[in-house]
Amino acid sequence: MKKSSDVGNMSPVTPAPVAVVVITRDRRTSLLRTLGELAALPERPRVVVVDNGSTDGTPGAVAASHRGVDVVALGGNVGPAARNAGVERALTPVVAFADDDSWWAPGALARAVELFDAHPRLGLVAARVLVGAAGRLDPTSAAMAASPLPRDPALPGPRVLGFVACGAIVRVRAFASVGGFDARAGVGGEEALLAIDLAARGWELCYVDDVVAHHHPDVSHDRAQRTRNVVRNDLAVAWLRRPLSVALAHTGGAALRAARDGGARAGLAQWVRAAPGLLRRRAPVRPELERWLRALDDARAAV
Repeated sequence: MKKSSDVGNMSPVTPAPVAVVVITRDRRTSLLRTLGELAALPERPRVVVVDNGSTDGTPGAVAASHRGVDVVALGGNVGPAARNAGVERALTPVVAFADDDSWWAPGALARAVELFDAHPRLGLVAARVLVGAAGRLDPTSAAMAASPLPRDPALPGPRVLGFVACGAIVRVRAFASVGGFDARAGVGGEEALLAIDLAARGWELCYVDDVVAHHHPDVSHDRAQRTRNVVRNDLAVAWLRRPLSVALAHTGGAALRAARDGGARAGLAQWVRAAPGLLRRRAPVRPELERWLRALDDARAAV
């Protein structure tokens, strides 16, 4: 054991350059598979599991079967903001996100670290996400590959203003500069506000085709709940960061969708209740960034 007088002479422990933060809730079986895949990666990343108040014994199962994994048991469900706690625990300059049904391809994390080292203003890498056993390209990845935003040949890929959370790798300094994921958002479209705020701070977000993540989503997920969250989060972003005309247009579109969809109706109702607080936090983006957002709106409308 080192004496107290020796502490000052000890070399500081240098953490691994990348960690994987996994959020979960009541998905023990799926999570254990994901942890097995992450344990097999050649990069041997530090893995932090943040449990959103599971009732199926998830924290204990992870501790028993994956002793090198750091488990953060929150005791309640804070949604996507659980990732913030994982980033704080990771103590690495780069963090990759995963869900309890997703993992990273061998070499993807090392490639991302290389990119962050080579591009000081790169704040987020959006990966090519392959879905299911067949490895189908996620439609969001296809859209990012064809991004209409201005290209910069000095960047490692097309600029984007969105991403799939389980296929994203962040520079922690950039992530922390905008406060991470909004604690008010549920799972479903929670990425948009973070992406916009990173860009507003001057960070670059790029889609990189040779950084690959695998996603095996559970088809039994509550689609109505996800629709509710997507509608609510879309309206929140519109009213927080977009001009009044755009916010009103998004609200009108949500109202039309709510007339025929119960999930959208619930999302609209949640937004109405949250609207006073959102309006107090309203801070529209600068005109150049708004032009980029409009270009993305036009591209989505054309599909």
